[in-house]
Amino acid sequence: MRYEYSNKLPDVAIIQPDIFYDYRGEYIETWNIENYKVFGDIEFKQDDISTSVKHTLRGLHGDFETWKLVSCMYGSLLQVVVDMREDSETYLQYDMFSINDKNRKQILVPPGFANGHLVMSEFGIFSYKQSTLYQGAKAQFTVRWDDPKVNIAWPINNPILSSRDKNAKLL
Repeated sequence: MRYEYSNKLPDVAIIQPDIFYDYRGEYIETWNIENYKVFGDIEFKQDDISTSVKHTLRGLHGDFETWKLVSCMYGSLLQVVVDMREDSETYLQYDMFSINDKNRKQILVPPGFANGHLVMSEFGIFSYKQSTLYQGAKAQFTVRWDDPKVNIAWPINNPILSSRDKNAKLL
């Protein structure tokens, strides 16, 4: 496993798990508590998967308690992370990462950051580990995908959105 931190959001880690290839395919260790201790004592409590069609945008959601380790199991996604910590030097700044089933990158999203992903392939499978149990949308904040205060450079103008994301208020 190799890792680096985002140039734009230095609290966000980009992790490259080791990939082992042979004539049968590939093998990837996606989580090993010993390897991830370098990021602190994060105890993951819940794993989730979402499946979506091309141009579905899920998020931007977050809270101030939960660590998330996100990855793309199938397809190609643009993962966006936004710093929502008002006391941070990078408040309302974002970074965008291409994660897919070829590069196998993982993004470690700290508490206080919103995260969302846009499916770029015909179909995508998004996987994430959470350090807290999901308490429902009311326990999270939602940042509108096209909020001008964040000004994310999405590559599309009309994504497929949930009602929660479509009706989110501007900051």
